[in-house]
Amino acid sequence: MKRTIFFWTALLLVAGVALGHEGKIHVVGTVSKVAENSITVKTTAGAETAVSVVAQTVFTRNTATVSWKDLKVGDRVVIHAHKTEQGLQAETVEIGVAKPPAKPR
Repeated sequence: MKRTIFFWTALLLVAGVALGHEGKIHVVGTVSKVAENSITVKTTAGAETAVSVVAQTVFTRNTATVSWKDLKVGDRVVIHAHKTEQGLQAETVEIGVAKPPAKPR
């Protein structure tokens, strides 16, 4: 009985996470370039990823809304984006997120 309850609970949690993201792509890393209409991020996996920015893109730092001009090279970011025909387009950019934990030696 406990296994059945655990199974269904786990299944519902996984389904909720999958539906909650609705196809969004998360780009996590450090800003390596800020251009007129895009941000390039060196991801935690070490890849360079460019994400376009539009007028509707929302920028935040510590839950406060900030301006696109507050974004600087070296800032840590989490970008919530969606795929378009031209590539990734940012919906939200969270600036100044905590550094990932150090890798054990």
